[in-house]
Amino acid sequence: MFEIVISVLITIAVCIPLGIFLGITYRKKVGEAEIGSAEEQAKRIIEEGEHTAESKKKEALIEAKEDILRQRNEAERELKERRSELSRLESRVAKKEEQSERKLETLEHKEELLNKKLKECSDTRDEIEAIKAKHLETLERIAGLTAEEAKEQIVSRLDGELKHETAQKLVEYEQVFKEEADQKAKNILSLAIQRCASETVAETTVSVVALPNDEMKGRIIGREGRNIHAIEAMTGVDLIIDDTPEAITLSSFDPVRREVARIALEKLISDGRIHPARIEETVEKARREVDAMIKQAGERATYETGIHGISIEMIKLLGRLRFRTSYGQNVLNHSIEVATLSGMIADELGVDSTLAKRAGLLHDIGKALTQEIEGSHVQLGVDIAKKFKENRDVIHAIEAHHNDVEPQTITAIIVQAADAISAARPGARREDLENYIKRLQKLEEITYSFPGVDKAFAIQAGREIRIAVKPEVINDEQMVVTAHNIVKKIEAELQYPGQIKVHLIRESRAIDYAK
Repeated sequence: MFEIVISVLITIAVCIPLGIFLGITYRKKVGEAEIGSAEEQAKRIIEEGEHTAESKKKEALIEAKEDILRQRNEAERELKERRSELSRLESRVAKKEEQSERKLETLEHKEELLNKKLKECSDTRDEIEAIKAKHLETLERIAGLTAEEAKEQIVSRLDGELKHETAQKLVEYEQVFKEEADQKAKNILSLAIQRCASETVAETTVSVVALPNDEMKGRIIGREGRNIHAIEAMTGVDLIIDDTPEAITLSSFDPVRREVARIALEKLISDGRIHPARIEETVEKARREVDAMIKQAGERATYETGIHGISIEMIKLLGRLRFRTSYGQNVLNHSIEVATLSGMIADELGVDSTLAKRAGLLHDIGKALTQEIEGSHVQLGVDIAKKFKENRDVIHAIEAHHNDVEPQTITAIIVQAADAISAARPGARREDLENYIKRLQKLEEITYSFPGVDKAFAIQAGREIRIAVKPEVINDEQMVVTAHNIVKKIEAELQYPGQIKVHLIRESRAIDYAK
C-alpha cells in the first residue's frame, strides 16, 4: 500500500513539470502566431496609408493647378479691362486737349479784338477831353467867370436852399417821429402787458405736483381711468398727465379747488393707496386743511395790518381772498396793501389811521362771496359789514370805494385813493386774466341754472364743462335733452373761442350700514 502511494506521488511529481512545460510551449506558439498576424495587419495599414497619402497628394496638386489657372485667367481678364479703361481715358484726354486748343485759339482772337477796342476807346476819350476843354473855354469867355467861380456861386445858392429845406424837413420829421414814437411806445407797452398777462394766467391757473417716479402716473390714472376720473369729479380740477417727467399738472381757474386737489394728490402719492374710496376720503381731508389755511391767511392779514376786534367769520372771509384775484392781482395782498397805504395817508392828514386801515382791509371783503352769491362785491361787502356790526365809517368806505355812492367822509376818500394807487401801479393788474375767470364763472352759472344739476366744474381752460346731475331728478333719457339745452344756452349767452364740450355724468349710489 505504501508503495502504491509512493508511485502515485512520483507520477504526480513527474506529470506536473511536464504539464507546465507543455503549457509554456503552447502559449509561446500562440503568442508567436498573434505577433505574426499583428505585423501583417500593421504592414497592411501602412500600405493603405501610403496609398491614401499619395492619392491626397495628387488631388491637392490638381486643385492647386486649377486654382493657379483660375487666378491667372482672372488676372488676364482684369488686365484686359484695365487696358480698355486706359484706352478710353487716353481717348477722352485727347479730346479734352483738342477742345482746350480750340478754346485757347478763340480766347487769343477775342483778346486781339479787345485790345483793338480798348485802343479805339482810348482815342475816343482823348477826343472827348479835347472837345470838353474847348467847350469849357468857350463857356468861361461867354459867362465872364472861371469854372471855379461858377462852381462857388452854384454851391452858395444851393447851400441856402438846402438850409431852408433842411429846416422844413426837420420840423416835418420831428412831428412824424413823435407820432411814430407814441405809436411804438403804445405797441411796446401793450405787447409787454399782453405777455405779462399770459404768464400770470399760466401761473394762477396751473399747479404742478411732483411725482417720485413715472410709474406713479399709471397708478393715479387707475384701471380704465377710474382713479383720475374720481379725482376730477370730486375736485373739479383737470389733471393733465403728459410726457413731462415725474410731474402732473393741475388746471383750474378756481384756486381753492386747485389747492384742494394739489394737497389731496400729494397725500395720495405719499400714502400709496390710490382707489376711489381713498380718494374721496383724502379730498375731504384736503378741504379741511384748505379751510384751516384760509383761517390762517385771514389772521395773518389782521396781524400784519394791526387790526383787532374782527370776528372769526369775517377773518375767514378775509382768508378766502387769498384764493381770489382781481385782474390778476391777489385780492388779499391788495387789501393788505390798501390798508397800509390808507394808514400812511391818514397819518399824513392827521386823521384816525386805525379806522382808515380797517376800512382799507375790509373794502373788498365782498369778493369772498361773489362766486357763491349774486350781486356786486360792493353790495355784498356792505351786507357783510352790517351783519357783523362794523363801524359806520367803515361801511360807508366799502360802499363808496368804487363811487357807487358819493364819499362823505375823509376815511372813504382815503380808502378810494389807496385802492386806486394799489390797483393802478405798474404791473399790479392784468385785464385778460379777470375776463378769463369771469367767463369760466359765467359758464358754471349757466349750468347751475338748470334743475337737477348737482355739481358743475369748468375744466380744460373753459373748453369743457363737466356736470354731475342728481340721478333722482334726471334719468338716462333726459340726459341728452339736458345736455342739448345747456349747449343752446351757452351759445346764446356766452362768447368764447373754439368750442365747449358739455359732459354730463349721472351716478347712482346705494349706501347702508350694518349694525
